Amino acid sequence: MHMENNSTEELLEEEYLLGEEEDIVNKYLTFTSADLVYGIPIENVIEIITNPTITSLPMVPDFVKGIINLRGQIVPIIDIRQVMNKPVNEEVSITCVIILELDAISIGVLVDSVLQVINIQNNLSAPPAKNHTFISGMTNLSDGTVMFSLDCEALLSNK
Repeated sequence: MHMENNSTEELLEEEYLLGEEEDIVNKYLTFTSADLVYGIPIENVIEIITNPTITSLPMVPDFVKGIINLRGQIVPIIDIRQVMNKPVNEEVSITCVIILELDAISIGVLVDSVLQVINIQNNLSAPPAKNHTFISGMTNLSDGTVMFSLDCEALLSNK
């Protein structure tokens, strides 16, 4: 009878540890831009839009592509390639915009393509260089690709 108690306690302890591991899993929406893979915490993603009508604005920085009307709300659109100092992708026939929201502020991010939602254990390492203002960390994905975690707060506050 004493052995049964020990095994029950061990099982409960294992369940508790598994529960703890599940708590530190974060979901990221992954996308590509300039042949790199980025991830955005899923809690910041509102929706994904393809081929929106972007209205250009005068006298704005190059990375601001313009604005869209999203069900009556005006949302600025930025090109993640230009934010990351990469060349503009002129050969894209389908535009893909990820609508983000942080502290009730919405912004659209123009990306090359959206990949998938993935689970990442809380093991993001620091970015390789300090000059990557909009990168909060990086991790290796199961297929060997490196994913850079986009810092939504920095993106919204500086842009």
